Amino acid sequence: MSYRTAAWLAWAVWVLSIALTALALLLLALNLSHPNTHIYDYWFDNTTIVITATVGAIVASRRPENPVGWLLCLSGLVVSISHFGSQYATYTLLAQPDSLPAGEAFAWIETWILPIIIGLDVFSYLLFPTGRLPSSRWRWLGWLTMAFVFVGVISGAFTSGPVDGLGPIRNPLGIEGFSNGYKAVLYTMVPFLFAASVLSVFVRLRRATGVERQQIKWFAYTAALTAITLVIHMITVAVDAPLWFERAEFAMFTAAGIANTVSIGIAILKYRLYDIDVIINRTLVYGALTGTLALVYFGGVTATQTLLRPLTDQPELPQLVIVASTLVIAALFNPLRRRIQSFIDRSFYRRKYDAEKTLQGFSKKLRDETDLEALNDDLVDVVRETMQPAHVSVWLRPETASKGQQTT
Repeated sequence: MSYRTAAWLAWAVWVLSIALTALALLLLALNLSHPNTHIYDYWFDNTTIVITATVGAIVASRRPENPVGWLLCLSGLVVSISHFGSQYATYTLLAQPDSLPAGEAFAWIETWILPIIIGLDVFSYLLFPTGRLPSSRWRWLGWLTMAFVFVGVISGAFTSGPVDGLGPIRNPLGIEGFSNGYKAVLYTMVPFLFAASVLSVFVRLRRATGVERQQIKWFAYTAALTAITLVIHMITVAVDAPLWFERAEFAMFTAAGIANTVSIGIAILKYRLYDIDVIINRTLVYGALTGTLALVYFGGVTATQTLLRPLTDQPELPQLVIVASTLVIAALFNPLRRRIQSFIDRSFYRRKYDAEKTLQGFSKKLRDETDLEALNDDLVDVVRETMQPAHVSVWLRPETASKGQQTT
């Protein structure tokens, strides 16, 4: 396939995905105009698929030989079909019954389309970033994923009961007994497939060098953020969290998912690959700094409140204590940041830390050294220690006299 044909096909799929999403949002607005109508549960998540479709179109048009871009394009298209079909079925069967044809057909599509979406996502991770399997040993995961998609589509198409996300709408072709099999396949295989595909990326990271290692670092960074948001989500499910915390958790989870897709696009296009080291460093530093300052602040406020409560009748802290705690946090910011930065450099960026120390020592020696030969040896040692080249040498041009001036 030529680059022009690939670009035309990729952007055609993108246009179709955007058009279906726009029509789905139009139907959502019509459904919202009927107060007693059930609203499709996953409309917001499915709307954000336009980002996946956009990243897929960019990658597929510029790197058509890499199947990951095409998988992202197909994922965006399939999810947009699911979104449109769900909103269409809701409008036709609930908001305005029998106003449009084929409402039950679109509801039926929603029963079996999820395994296809999951299969596309698993293959995207499995083939990232090179477009090939990590090794022939991972073929079993590809075959297992295709088997899951096949079994999931067949069992999902004939599940009985309400369609997931569509409220009271039921599967028009449901058969008793298929629901248990579909749930068993979905609940047991999906976590395993995603965990195995993500593990394949980290296996690549252990073996990768150079550019490929930087590519995988982008994915590993956003995968770590997604894992953190999943832990926070489990906390909100386990405890009775306030509404603002649930909304913040949902926003973080959505942002992490979007960042994961964008990181795949950045990695495959090799756009500013080495910036990921700076991002990881800053995240470690300021994440640890924020956590430390929060512990100091709330620990100080709690301790002060405990000490002052027996001495005063006021249950609330005086405003002066809160202001003083804030000033202490402001005063600790820069010293703590420098200490945390030094600790992280020593622990995770040892080569960079040692190189900086070597350069600092050489700069001090450079101010006092007068022997050119000794300076030459020191310079060679510094270059060898910091940059670790295969060979290193220093050439000095001899002084020559030209028109009464010295040239070096």
